[in-house]
Amino acid sequence: MSRTTLLDREVGQAMSALSAAAKKGLGDPALTELVVIRASQLNHCAFCLDMHLAIARGHGVSEKQLDLPAAWEEAGEDVFDERERAALALTEAVTVLTDEFVPDAVHDLAAKHFDATQLAHLVGLIAAITNWNRVMVARRIPPGGYTP
Repeated sequence: MSRTTLLDREVGQAMSALSAAAKKGLGDPALTELVVIRASQLNHCAFCLDMHLAIARGHGVSEKQLDLPAAWEEAGEDVFDERERAALALTEAVTVLTDEFVPDAVHDLAAKHFDATQLAHLVGLIAAITNWNRVMVARRIPPGGYTP
């Protein structure tokens, strides 16, 4: 496999299928992009950040929201509503597992804002983007290769 090949085609298709199913099941394209942007920030994936910032703009996510996911807690509810804040908290907890689990308070807050199916899709989305981040970072894929 050459350096420009990201991964086996079948593996890439499976990862893409997981991403697509999670996004569809969550049913909120703008929130989906906020989640993948925050996970990509945490995982230091420039390629995914570049790509998902462009996609988020296409879904009408405000520039203020795109500027502040890394500081969502301090940004206030006028920038991120309660549902978005719950999703971002869960994103951080799942992406950066501390003490080997997601804190009950974070899970319970997310469960207040997402039904069981949506919550499963949200966790699936976080897992999918974290996998993509790791592939792109490990393969040293620079930003700029995505065009909407």
